[in-house]
Amino acid sequence: MTDTRQIDGVTDAAAARVAAARLAARHGVPALERARLAATLGARLRQCLAEGGTWRLTLGVRGADSGGGALHAVLEPSPDASSAGEGTRWETTVPLPAADRPGGTSDSDSDSDSDMVPGDDPAALSQALMSADADTALVLDRLAEQEALVAFHRDELHQTNQGVLALHAELDAAGRAQRETFAAERRARNEAENARRRLTFLADASAVLNTSLNHGEIVRRLPELLVPRYAAEVGIWLFDEEDDPHHPMTRPAATVRAARTGRPQYAADHPGGLRGVDDLPPSVLHPGRPLLCVPLLTHRAPLGVLTLSPPGERWDPDDAVMLIELTRRAGIAIDNARRFEHNRDIAETLQRALLTELPTTPGLSLAARYLPATHGMNIGGDWYDAFHRPDGSLITVIGDVTGHGLHAAVMMSQLRTALRAYAVDDGSPGLLLTRLHKFLHRLQPNLYATAVIARFHPDESTLTWAAAGHPPPVLRLPDGRVRTLDAKPGAMLGIPLEQEIADHTEQVAPGSTLTLYTDGLVERRAEGIDPGIERLSAALGSFGPAELDTDLEGAADQILKPLLSDSERDDDVCLLLCHLQG
Repeated sequence: MTDTRQIDGVTDAAAARVAAARLAARHGVPALERARLAATLGARLRQCLAEGGTWRLTLGVRGADSGGGALHAVLEPSPDASSAGEGTRWETTVPLPAADRPGGTSDSDSDSDSDMVPGDDPAALSQALMSADADTALVLDRLAEQEALVAFHRDELHQTNQGVLALHAELDAAGRAQRETFAAERRARNEAENARRRLTFLADASAVLNTSLNHGEIVRRLPELLVPRYAAEVGIWLFDEEDDPHHPMTRPAATVRAARTGRPQYAADHPGGLRGVDDLPPSVLHPGRPLLCVPLLTHRAPLGVLTLSPPGERWDPDDAVMLIELTRRAGIAIDNARRFEHNRDIAETLQRALLTELPTTPGLSLAARYLPATHGMNIGGDWYDAFHRPDGSLITVIGDVTGHGLHAAVMMSQLRTALRAYAVDDGSPGLLLTRLHKFLHRLQPNLYATAVIARFHPDESTLTWAAAGHPPPVLRLPDGRVRTLDAKPGAMLGIPLEQEIADHTEQVAPGSTLTLYTDGLVERRAEGIDPGIERLSAALGSFGPAELDTDLEGAADQILKPLLSDSERDDDVCLLLCHLQG
């Protein structure tokens, strides 16, 4: 059906609006859509009334019989009016529910059976307005429900936002705590790495300083260890070297104060803040750089002062503590080296005093060499001796007391004295060694020795010798051939064994050379003693016929040179050459 209305005034507009609402209600349009349609149409009608003229509203339903249609409204200028064509045409479409049929009931509580509303009937218009109020109330109820729902969701959203904000705050706090933990871990790791680096350097530097027993070497190595990593410059003042022209006599006041007080001093234009260190004004001699002056302390008295300047503007406090500890260790190392050097000089003096000047014998040349070990006290039990007996014969002996040090040297001196006393009486080399064996066993049951004794007689062309646990003598014949006298020797002197040491006799001719030596000359840990004896034999056989006659001392040096090519030895070396003139 179609309803067309002419609209000339406000009454016609109100009737048209009511007609549209009733038509929508009759066809089951929900109240919310009816209210929206009425409001939209009313606004459009007010606009038309404001523009003036006559308008025509056409209302109709399309497709209602097929089970689903639409309410169609068209508002346009009336074609009969003089103002036709001047207005703007407006139309709208409202879908109808599929289940609705014409003639159905409406939820607007309207009791009218007609869609037509007389334009001049105030009662009908009033009734229509009342019906419109019911739709408006329903819309308002729906609006209140939506507002309540919106308020509910607003509260939920607010609470959710508060929770999100709290969660963000917790996450932010956790993030800050984690960052602080990571930063603290990095700092701890860096501090641990720096501490490990310092301890490693301190251990390595201490090992270097304590390796050498020469205090001059320690003083030389100390600056090499510190520059440039921990110090830009290093100065060492040893109190007993003040007369050295290479050391300056003018020293910073902080150095002198450290020497007097025995406490480390820090001279700079800013406080050092170093533990256990006194702060002083900057040095007049070096005003532009800080100075750390640390005394070289020992158990007895200060040795000197170590003066350092930092590699940068100042030291790290932990580095300064490490430097002070290294200086303390350097002082102890220098003191130990000096005491060792002092004891070594005493030992060498004692060792040289115990060695005999070789006698002069017509037709027989003697040359001896003694080299102390490069490790230890440089004093040991190696010894040689040569002396005449009352019958005119010459006794030569070389021996080795086990061990090193002063005790071995004293026992060597006692054996040497005992041998000279026993040799006053007539006795062969074997008999002399047997008596020495008994003497040593009774005097020092836990000390042992080895020895070789050789006897030369000017009226005889024979050599008598005996050995007790000692490396065999080596004999060079006049034609250059070399023999090792390896006849069965006796056991070591002093062992708990009864023994009679036998004599051995060799024919010797002018030009022959007998070589006596200790095991330090030929023995090496990696290869034993036999290769060393072979090298000694080769060196002895390399001389020409006249070289041993003219320069036996030089020959001794030439023998030692290839055999002692290594600079460090763990044992003493003794060599005794006995040459029959050709």
